[in-house]
Amino acid sequence: LDGGGDYSAKSVIVFAGMSGSFGDGNRAGVTLNYSHTDYSFSNPTYFGGTAPWDAVQRYGMSVPLSFGLSDGWSDGWSVGLTPSVDWFRETGADMGDSLAWGGIVSATKRFDDGNRLGFGVTMVERIEETSVFPFLLVDWRIGERWRLLNPLPAGPTGGAGLELDYRFDSGWNLGLGAAWRNTRFRLSTDGAAPNGVGEEQGVPVFLRATRAFGEQTSLNLYAGLVFGGKLRVEDSSGHELKEVDFDPAPLFGATFLTRF
Repeated sequence: LDGGGDYSAKSVIVFAGMSGSFGDGNRAGVTLNYSHTDYSFSNPTYFGGTAPWDAVQRYGMSVPLSFGLSDGWSDGWSVGLTPSVDWFRETGADMGDSLAWGGIVSATKRFDDGNRLGFGVTMVERIEETSVFPFLLVDWRIGERWRLLNPLPAGPTGGAGLELDYRFDSGWNLGLGAAWRNTRFRLSTDGAAPNGVGEEQGVPVFLRATRAFGEQTSLNLYAGLVFGGKLRVEDSSGHELKEVDFDPAPLFGATFLTRF
């Protein structure tokens, strides 16, 4: 951390969802999410030597809807609407003051070769702030082995990012990606800034190695750095109290995905 001290964060994230078709290229689904992040601060000088927050949780739900268009000029296009509601809160924060709600509007063109290209906008009323995140939607094959795609889901923490992927014959894929991420959460009622707002932001740049086990299951391993990182504390009305940059920080992670 600028000014002295350092911090680390360890997260567990769980997503579960289902979707299905209801004819004519239309789909609907529901996704549930939960995450728990433990923060550890060591002598954060700029925050007065006191940790600005401790453990932070997120839980929520989104309802992705997609509608296919097939009338003349619009053939191959689909439009998407994904309303969502989430709670972002430090342990001990007021539940009613931790709500973030909004949605994603998108439009995507599917070409005859299977490639997809589109755009979207996330609009969300976050804690003491209204945010708008435009992003690019892409799933584009560059030859037999290379592919440009979105590595992350868009949502209240940022856009979908971009990743360049290479497929090996062995069942492994290797990708290089980046995304901008910004998380806001309500602080506890008895912490350093009672009922205030915490914020963490940065640009993770990562290398991903994926091993597929059949068509429905995969293991993803991640390593990278977070650039342009900032931590921010606001009062209960969203006015800045303190903000500090942090040096490029290493990140490591693993995800396991299966579909039924």
